Amino acid sequence: MKKPSSKIREEIARLQDQLRQAETREAERIGRIALKAGVGDIEIDEPELQAAFEAVAARFRGGKGNATGKREAGESRTGSDPSATLAPGATASGTSEA
Repeated sequence: MKKPSSKIREEIARLQDQLRQAETREAERIGRIALKAGVGDIEIDEPELQAAFEAVAARFRGGKGNATGKREAGESRTGSDPSATLAPGATASGTSEA
């Protein structure tokens, strides 16, 4: 028997809430790590910082470390080693979206 649409909507709402909670926990964790590494004290444009984080993420995923930012993040980067743009252990900005 198929689920009624109201049950499906309830399940979607429950899953969206779980997703928001998980994203908040992850953002807070990464934010704490970034602050400990001193990323909060760096004056840098958000697209450039995002590109640096993407490079770090790619490095740990086994990629080449190239930025794939959506907002022209690659234009402001230099040709230097992507891991050199952040303090050791930094993986995200200190902000979190709730």
